[in-house]
Formats: sequence, structure tokens, C-alpha cells
Amino acid sequence: MEILIVSGLSGSGKSKAASFLEDMGYYIIDNMPAEMILKFAEFCAAGNARYDRAALVYDIRSGGNFKLLFDIVRQLKETVNCRLLFLTASESAIIRRYKETRRLHPLAQQAGSLEEAVRMEQEMLRTVEEHADHIIDTSALSTAKLRGELISLFGKVEGSDDFVVNFISFGYKHGLPMEADLVFDVRFLPNPFYMDDLRTLTGMDAPVYDYVMSFPQTREFAEQVKSLLAYTLPHYREEGKTVLVVAVGCTGGHHRSVTLTRVFAEYVRSLGYRVKENHRDMTRD
Repeated sequence: MEILIVSGLSGSGKSKAASFLEDMGYYIIDNMPAEMILKFAEFCAAGNARYDRAALVYDIRSGGNFKLLFDIVRQLKETVNCRLLFLTASESAIIRRYKETRRLHPLAQQAGSLEEAVRMEQEMLRTVEEHADHIIDTSALSTAKLRGELISLFGKVEGSDDFVVNFISFGYKHGLPMEADLVFDVRFLPNPFYMDDLRTLTGMDAPVYDYVMSFPQTREFAEQVKSLLAYTLPHYREEGKTVLVVAVGCTGGHHRSVTLTRVFAEYVRSLGYRVKENHRDMTRD
């Protein structure tokens, strides 16, 4: 059984972190009093697999009895996999987020200003940060980066290998795929459309595939794109992206784009990535 205690400064991203952890298979409980944590752990141990991974969000809203929290974490670590995650952010980042959302800080009534409330909380949670097993500073993290950090520390999204490369061939005359992350325009390559015996075929047919790949510029372009994919895919994955959509376009979406999409999909698959292949406009006029 695994229990993850999630704490941190208000405005540091605990709610987003909890959502991502839920996607990763954790059972989430927000704002649980420290006095109830051991009882909950006993309940989880006696229950079904649903509670094998639990994440409990504990911060100043939970009563602030951090000495008790540390004692409980110490006891839990003797019997289960228990870790304490602390989320923090710079004072300026937290103030900016509160101004953008117009939410009240939990210590707003005790403090004379937002700045004072943030500093009060920083002081109150200093010992929690010192006891943390993991600390994530979200000051400059995008939502995707935060997700990537959590996946790196606590595992993959439940039921998924956390990263899929989706290749789409398309025709520019039918419009760009709106979901595309990377777009490669192959209209500069020799066009089989102008070959009478190839016009009615597609890049799925060997004569068209062989024709498109017979040109040096096609092969050189393919190698350049392969190098780019080999370099960028690990970084997209590290950033926390779950689906990367790579679109390859020619004029009609029948010949050149289909051929090169097949080439790139086969290459990325050989690198060990999960790959999907879709030829959007191949059957359209």
C-alpha cells in the first residue's frame, strides 16, 4: 500500500497535482485532519485494491497540526510506503496567481495584505518543507511540466504507457489538422499525381511508395525528419505530453504525404514508441 501526503503553499498547484495524481491511479482525499490519517490507513489496509494508492492533501486548511503530521508520517513509514510531497512557488508567482483567479488566500483574515498572508504561510510551512521527501517548485512550471514531474516521481498514468505519437497524413486543399503539434509540408517533392499510371493509386500502394522514395531529396528529407523526431520525442515525453500529433501534408493527401507518414511511423515504432497512423484524406477526391 502507498500513501502520499501532499502539502505545500496555497497557490502552489496542489489542486492540479491532485488531479494528475488521480489520473495516475491515486485515491484522492483533500483536507483530511491529521487525527484521521492513521484510521484511514487502517481502513485502506483492510479494504480492496481501490485504496492501494492514496494521496492525502494536507495544508493549513487541515488545522495546521504539523507536529502530529510528522509523527503520523513516521509511524506510517514503518508499515507502508509513505512519502511527503511539498509544492512550493516563489512569492511573486503565488501573488500573481491569486490576482489572476481573484480567490482569497486562506490567511487573508489574519493578514493585512496578500503579501503578508503569503509570507505568514511560508513561515508556518517551513518545517513541512524541511521534512518533505520530494519538493516541486512550480514557479516556472507549466501544467504539462508539473504533470511530467509527478509522472517522473510517482509513476505513469493508470492504464497507459503515458505517451503516444499519432501520425496523420493530410491534403492541404482539405485544411490543416487542427490537433497537429508538428507539421511537415512535403509538397516540394516530385508528385506522382502527374504520372498516369500512379494517379489513381495512393501511398499505400508499392508503385507510389517506390516512386516517392526513389528521389534523393525524399530520402534526405526523411533522414532529417527522423533525426528531428529521435531528438525531440524524449523531450516531449519528459515535458509530460501524452499525445504528440505529427501531421504530414501534400496537395491532396493521397501520395507523398501517405508515403512519408508510413516512413516516419515505421521509424518511430522501431524506436519503441507507441504509434498510431491515420491517413485522413487518402480516400477523398
